[in-house]
Amino acid sequence: MHADTHKDELDPTSPLVDVVAELFGLLADPTRVRIILALDADELSVTHLADIVDRPPAAVSQHLAKLRLARLVTVRQEGNRAFYRLRDEHARRLVLEALRQAEHAVSDSPRHHGER
Repeated sequence: MHADTHKDELDPTSPLVDVVAELFGLLADPTRVRIILALDADELSVTHLADIVDRPPAAVSQHLAKLRLARLVTVRQEGNRAFYRLRDEHARRLVLEALRQAEHAVSDSPRHHGER
């Protein structure tokens, strides 16, 4: 995985803002978020992912194709089986931050803030 070598730039005029909006749209699907969470620990086959996210393998394959096009996941072929993994740590971190924000939406004391 590649480490960031540039400081964060928060430029509202950046052309990347449109790409970010597209990425958020892609991640607006709960199955895709679940796939990213499942791939956090290891590379997995479509069948294993389907079991984890409780969706049919064909549906998971379609979601994985979209995640692949967005360059969030990569695939490795082994015979007739495909194994998917996260391309880098950014998708994981993005979903983790979204989960933390979601905790704020449902609780006055989000778990990630620890006991007070």
